[in-house]
Amino acid sequence: MAAAHLDVDLTPRSPNARLCANDGGIYEFWLSARSKMLKEARVGASRFSLNPRGLLMPKYSDSNQIFYVLEGNGKVGLTFAESPGECVKLVKKGDAIAVPHGTVNWWFNSGTSKFSVLCLGDTSKSLKAGEFTDFFLVGPGSAGLLKGFTPDFIAQAWDVPEETVNTLLHSQKEERIVLLKEGISMPETTDLSNSPYGEFAYNCEEAKLDVDIKNGGRVSVVSSDSLPIFKHVGLGADLVKLDPHAMCSPGFSSDSAYQVTYIVRGSGRVQVVNQNGERVIDHILEPGCLFIVPRFHVVSKRAGENGMEWFSIITTEKPVFSHLAGRTGVIKSLSPKTICAAFNVEDGVEKELRSRRTNDAIFFPPK
Repeated sequence: MAAAHLDVDLTPRSPNARLCANDGGIYEFWLSARSKMLKEARVGASRFSLNPRGLLMPKYSDSNQIFYVLEGNGKVGLTFAESPGECVKLVKKGDAIAVPHGTVNWWFNSGTSKFSVLCLGDTSKSLKAGEFTDFFLVGPGSAGLLKGFTPDFIAQAWDVPEETVNTLLHSQKEERIVLLKEGISMPETTDLSNSPYGEFAYNCEEAKLDVDIKNGGRVSVVSSDSLPIFKHVGLGADLVKLDPHAMCSPGFSSDSAYQVTYIVRGSGRVQVVNQNGERVIDHILEPGCLFIVPRFHVVSKRAGENGMEWFSIITTEKPVFSHLAGRTGVIKSLSPKTICAAFNVEDGVEKELRSRRTNDAIFFPPK
């Protein structure tokens, strides 16, 4: 499918780099050098899948992040700056978890099937635009921060003998992800008393729908209104489910935000148009691919025969969207005379345009 040329490639892509893979699971990410729109938008993206009893070891990041559970269930532990202890929570499919930068977090598959989690976030203040930098606290080689200090420094910091330090530094053989042996348990869930932000997880699957169009689609929006911690990470998010062959109205972010979209399941087609009326994206979308809509560009998606579901973050905590078509479309908001003059058409054409899509807004069912 033809698309207009841009300096930055907007092609939807699957993860194109791997941080680690072992019996505990796999950690992969989108490399900004191969997905340059990530650098342009200053957002990062990664994904990890943990096998049963797999542990993604304690780390912190240089980015404000939103994690989204794609499948399975597990535990997440968060230790916020200056908090007296960690918050441990059970999370499941559909949960969006907000994690401010610098917050130590670990993830554990406490279920019996794969536990997969997507991570999207803001890298505008990160060490490298377009990519997350994770700082793992423990692990062999270069994967553990403590390995960088000499044993005498660590011994003095924790007031323990150097032989204890050597045990701490050399017992763990795996990097980043480890498969825990039977009999080793992770902490039980805790209350939110150690969270300075209150609740940090929001289940998009169980939340009240913000939009629900029969045979069209449904959307659940996550913002600082639904979860106050989103104000601190400066991001918004939504989960959208489009019914088979239904269409999402052409629209744009009217507040200068980027929209970063990950296809969860199903398939469809996306088109994006720039300020010159050029089609800069026209692609088939498949599960696992990620794409970014540039600021103010108009985007529309249409689902295939099995529908399509996607999770997005928006680089503002309370995103505002304008739609071109449908009952609430901005074109229909123009006066009849303005429409006739702008399109250079007769009244009859304008009346036909205005008489259609009088009930549908945002999502359009197939005919």
